[in-house]
Amino acid sequence: MQKEKLRVIRKQKGYTQQQIADIISTDVSNYSRKESGDVKIIQEEWDKIARFLDVPVEEIYEEEEAKIIINNEHPVFNDRSANAINNQYNYDNIPGSIIENLQGYITVLKEENERLKEELKNPKTKR
Repeated sequence: MQKEKLRVIRKQKGYTQQQIADIISTDVSNYSRKESGDVKIIQEEWDKIARFLDVPVEEIYEEEEAKIIINNEHPVFNDRSANAINNQYNYDNIPGSIIENLQGYITVLKEENERLKEELKNPKTKR
């Protein structure tokens, strides 16, 4: 389900997908998938986007069902070793709450990573 309200308001305010991706600490291709409805936008991201766009969350939020995209064409996932062939995983049985938790954790780690990068760029002087 596309996030039409989000897309319209983002464009009305003159922001690019890259700018929103930066706000939620992700890359533009992942944000594009979020805006198109292929990847779920977690509550923390909705909150950050709303603050950035200076609108209430209700103005941009749309219910969604997350789709998990598994890219079997990617070389890492297309490992032809015996273990990879014998260990086929079924991701359809993973509860949405676990996926949402992991997505939230990934977001927190990305934010921490960005904070640490900034800290490395601008080290504080030792006392």
